[in-house]
Amino acid sequence: MVEIIPAIIAKSFMEVREMVGMVEQNVRWVQLDIMDNNFVPNLTWNNPDDLKSYNPGVFLEAHLMISDPEKYVDRWISGGVKRIVFHFEATENPHEIIQICRQRNTDVGIALNPETDTEVLKPFDELVNMVLMLGVTPGFGGQKFKPKVLEKVKQLRGRNSHLTIGIDGGMNPRTAKKAVEAGANIIVTGSYIFGSNNAEKAINDMKESVK
Repeated sequence: MVEIIPAIIAKSFMEVREMVGMVEQNVRWVQLDIMDNNFVPNLTWNNPDDLKSYNPGVFLEAHLMISDPEKYVDRWISGGVKRIVFHFEATENPHEIIQICRQRNTDVGIALNPETDTEVLKPFDELVNMVLMLGVTPGFGGQKFKPKVLEKVKQLRGRNSHLTIGIDGGMNPRTAKKAVEAGANIIVTGSYIFGSNNAEKAINDMKESVK
């Protein structure tokens, strides 16, 4: 079963709520893309305290495209997110982040930029709940998918048959189908859903493409 997860890039918490409201009847998870204008050249809404009084109809995950994420993970968990996804390239302390999430009974995923070799993930295959492969350079939505990432997904799947593997970036029905054929079982997509006139139809189109 392949899961479709909408990704939200928002400038305000009001925008977060509006975008979650557009999709929460059709998915189980929504990803909040959090950027600091340091690790990536973009700045988004990034106040986890806003989530404490928020009760959406979906599980929220925080994709932390930020430098030194270990400094902020605990705040996002306290805000109520159910999964933390951090970038291997953004921290010197990946084990610390994984330990914090484990202690707080929160799922944890590790993300990898398109240029980074999958070999760096070998020590973490059995420690994380998922690996998220970036199909684009992180920072902005609407970019074109980099097909070379499919080979990396095949490598990961070849060495670990039970690993949850997601692809994020440049996902539409055509690229999602290729991603699943390569071994992915989570498809994260933002622009295809939120750039459409009908979010529900866009989600259904994505689900149909990966059946």
